[in-house]
Order: sequence, then structure tokens, then C-alpha cells
Amino acid sequence: MNRWVPVAWITLGNFHITACSTAQGDCRLKRYFGVIVLVAGVLLGAIMSYRSASARTKEAQREADVQRIHADYLERVGWMRANPDANTYREELKPFFKNYFEQVDDHLKAFNGNKNFDNYLQELEKRAETGKDERAGDRKAFYDYARKIFDSLREGRYSPMWTSTDKGMRLDIVSSDVIMVMGKPQVRLQLVVWGAQRQLKDEGKVRKMVTSATFDTVWRLLDAKGKLLGEMRGSDPSMRIDHPERFIAEFPPQMVLGHYDLDLMPNEVARMEMTTTVSSRAASGGDVMATYAWKLDIPSEWKLGAGETWEGATQEERPEEEIDPSKKAAAN
Repeated sequence: MNRWVPVAWITLGNFHITACSTAQGDCRLKRYFGVIVLVAGVLLGAIMSYRSASARTKEAQREADVQRIHADYLERVGWMRANPDANTYREELKPFFKNYFEQVDDHLKAFNGNKNFDNYLQELEKRAETGKDERAGDRKAFYDYARKIFDSLREGRYSPMWTSTDKGMRLDIVSSDVIMVMGKPQVRLQLVVWGAQRQLKDEGKVRKMVTSATFDTVWRLLDAKGKLLGEMRGSDPSMRIDHPERFIAEFPPQMVLGHYDLDLMPNEVARMEMTTTVSSRAASGGDVMATYAWKLDIPSEWKLGAGETWEGATQEERPEEEIDPSKKAAAN
């Protein structure tokens, strides 16, 4: 068996010479082993550095493509928010979002993105498994709420039952279903607001989107002759989502989601006038106050049955001409 056997060690200045009596090949390998390790280390470091730089470049390209998609969307969405004709607005919704989501699909394909749009949900499930998030159920409810609107936009099913535009912002009433809330039937008016001003703030390790949108809504309930029978007021909608992209990154930018739940109305109510004011302040300091007025005949399913009373109603004094417009006309 070959062995490496040093027979002499001679020091000449800073140089060391080792002589081998046997296994000369092993001796040379031993002599250059350190060089080989060094070269391998340099190569490994170069490979790791290249991969890191490549990953950073890929991420920069991905982010730039996201910004490109958003820029294209924001260039075209101004007309969608401002179009005064409700019918043409509805007609243009499908091609508008088709263009946006085709770009999103191409982006996901190019950068190996999640085509199920459930990254947030996956993260919630991981946190729930570790017990680190006691509010995971509530967060999932907000994700599901945003996902329902997202799917309708993506699949071309988004078609508001009522819409209006003012001051560059648009309010859509998406649906008005009667549902059970805490064991009680209520009318759910689901809203989408386009174009409220917002600003992305960097708070250390966290980047937070701050949206400026203050709601004030009044519902006036009238009988068949226009006499005021009751009035309701509301501020911020329930399940308000100012930044849907937090839950689904690909959600179309600059929308606010939420809903109002209304009690069923007395049987004698024939018409409703809903007036919503949305106030928004730009980062530059400018204020916008948009007002939307919706007048409609009350569907039968929104009404209480015969003999049923309106729970929670209170009484207050109002001028007679405010309650009954005919009195004002007679006085004039």
C-alpha cells in the first residue's frame, strides 16, 4: 500500500520544501490541495454571487413590470371613473378589465407568479397552524370579501345595479340582496368606490397604504305621495377595505370596498332616496367632496310584512313642509 512519507523538511527563507520517498503523486496532490480548495471556494462564491445578482435583477424586472401594468391601468381608468353615461360605462367595463387582466396573466406567466391569487390565504394558513395569529379567521373573511369582487372583475361578471360619478370618483352599488345578519333579515347594499385619494407610507419595516375616504349617507323613506315616513343615517360602510391589493396583489388599484346593512322597511314605504357623500383629501392637501343621489322604488322583498313594526325607530320633530312637500307648495 502506498503511503506518503516525508523524509526531509528543509527551510529556505520563507519557502518550505517537502521531499517524498514514496507515492510522489499523492505528495503533489497534498502540496496543491490548498490551491484547489481556494479555487473551488472562489468559483462557489462567484456562482453564489451570480445567482444572488440574477435574483435581484429578476425581482427588479418583476417590480418594473408591475409598475408598467399599473401605469397603463391608471392612464385609462380616468374615463371609467368620469364617464357620465351609466349605460356606456357598463358596456365598457368588460373590455376594460379584460385588457388589465390579460396583462396580469402575461406577467404571472413571465415571472412564475401565483395564478390562484391566494398568497395571502396561504400565509394565513401557515400562521394559523403555528398559533401566531388569533385573528386569522377575521382576516380570511376580509380576503374572501375582496376575492368575491376580484373574481367578478376578472371573469367579466362585474355589472353594478346602479352607478354615479362626481368629482372624478365613481360610486357603484354592486348588489342589494336581502340576507340574514345576526338572525335578522336585512338589505345589504354592497359598494365599490373608484378613485379615492391615497398615499403609500413607509413606516420602518412596514409599508402602509393610507386611503382618504370619509362617508356620510342618508336614506329618506317616502310614501307614494312623497311624504317623509322615516330617515336613516350611516357613516363608514361595514367590512370597509381601503387597500384590496393587501389581500390580492393583482386587485385593480385605487378602489374602496364595503357595504351597508339596512333593516327591512315599513310596508307603506314606496320610495327611497339615498344620498352618499364621499370626502377625500389628496396628499397635496386638496379636498374633494363627491355627492351621489340614488332614487328608487322600494322592491317588495325590502319591506316588512303587514302589521310588522319598524324596530329601533325613534321619533323627532321636523318642519311640516319637510315631512310633506304638498304643505310647502300650498304655503307658496
